[in-house]
Amino acid sequence: MGKKVAIVGAGISGLLACKYTLSKAFQPIVFEASSSIGGVWTGTIESTKLQTPKALYEFSDFPWPSSVTEDFPNQHQVMDYIQSYAQHFDQLKHIKFNTKVCGLEFEGPSEDELQSWSLWGGTGEPFNTKGKWKVTVEDKKSPSTELVRYSRVDHSVWIQADLPGRLCVLCIGRFSGVPNIPQFPPNKGPEEFHGEVIHSMEYAAEDYESEAEFVKGKQVTVVGFQKSALDIAMECSNANGVENPCTVLYKTEHWNVPDYLPWGVPMALLYLNHFSELLFHKPGEGLLLSLLATILSPLRWAFSKFVETYIDKKLGLSKYGMVPKHSFLQEISSCLISTVPEKFYDRVQEGSIVLKKSPKSFCFCQEGILVEGDNSGPVKTDLAYWLLGIEFSIRECIHARIPQLAVIGFSESISNLYTSEMRCRWLAELLGGTFKVPSIKEMEKDVKRWDEYAKRYTGKYYRRSCIGALHIWYNDQMCKDMGWNPKRKKGLLAELFEPYGPTDYIVS
Repeated sequence: MGKKVAIVGAGISGLLACKYTLSKAFQPIVFEASSSIGGVWTGTIESTKLQTPKALYEFSDFPWPSSVTEDFPNQHQVMDYIQSYAQHFDQLKHIKFNTKVCGLEFEGPSEDELQSWSLWGGTGEPFNTKGKWKVTVEDKKSPSTELVRYSRVDHSVWIQADLPGRLCVLCIGRFSGVPNIPQFPPNKGPEEFHGEVIHSMEYAAEDYESEAEFVKGKQVTVVGFQKSALDIAMECSNANGVENPCTVLYKTEHWNVPDYLPWGVPMALLYLNHFSELLFHKPGEGLLLSLLATILSPLRWAFSKFVETYIDKKLGLSKYGMVPKHSFLQEISSCLISTVPEKFYDRVQEGSIVLKKSPKSFCFCQEGILVEGDNSGPVKTDLAYWLLGIEFSIRECIHARIPQLAVIGFSESISNLYTSEMRCRWLAELLGGTFKVPSIKEMEKDVKRWDEYAKRYTGKYYRRSCIGALHIWYNDQMCKDMGWNPKRKKGLLAELFEPYGPTDYIVS
């Protein structure tokens, strides 16, 4: 019988972790708080579509069905695809639905002993007997409150699950149901507002008809300028038109893209091949690659400007005063790219969407929202939405000083499914003994190198865990760890210039 691996979450990363641990004869136990697989895709608004072309958001060994012809499938198509994948690989039997993990505690050596280790977990092995994870979960469907052993998982609300010598994989991602709500000074928060304040996750939890009815006839202010903010603003515009325009309150302009074909050139040719990564200084690179990145820096700048001019022209950003002060390179390096809903700026022009900048801060009053430095009075509002997000380590998967724990899906990339699959394969090979991680000292040096890269290219967003423009370089390092050839194409020119995607990493 294989060793047990506890996996928290049955979204994309959790399903991949389940599949690849099974492939190494382990026993995965997936805890999912909801009644369905799919993670963030189980609760979206009606207009939500995939953010990246489906060729990049694809399981390497399970292609999209031929019936899906769109480059950006809608949420129903994505959910059907995810469910088909789970059924095809017989994963549902390993998932315990309506089982929320409420506590995760490591029992083992003292903090002083942990700090004295030179190898991960004390031995460098993913499984050892020096400690264990104690998992406490809630069965959300059972009326009982009895504390019982893990073997009675189906019969109790609270379950004490001791997993001695086992490993835990957190696959809850960045969007795991905990809203990011800003703090306000006394008497300036939502409690002062006579209208209603909700987070986008609450809105997305409603059915589509309820969503439309909820905003109809209301003056809505949306706080934020990423994908969910733009989608909700469009839905409010559809419901209310110019009679009750939706105000989008934002702090920073972003290079949100209309499509991935700037001036007819696939963006993957600019940022998803080995040649494009020669333009960047990379963590752990040698002298030759560093020199080459310096020499080619004008081309790096030119690629960024090429995309920026297209976005400005296509969306008319200059006309609306929405040209960002930072570069597109910084945007993609920070994993902040999102697609603009079709005809979004047409709605701005007609007046059903109003863009209002809040460069410093804002607060609430009885009538609505007050923007610091704006003397035109409050933004009159009936309903305010938060859209401010929902809030490692060697290869962005394990922490050098936290034993027997892996995190998949928190660190972002251009395509999170693509990256999560590579990480789950890497983790499965590590658990299976194909390779060992280096010493804690070497892992911490590697983390520092990646941190320096992030500071160089992401500016004020560098704390976002993101591999951004170094997607292929990152995959190369994982391939080398696993003993794979990182060069997956046929021929030098193809290796340099052809974009890489999930199917390039199929192992025969």
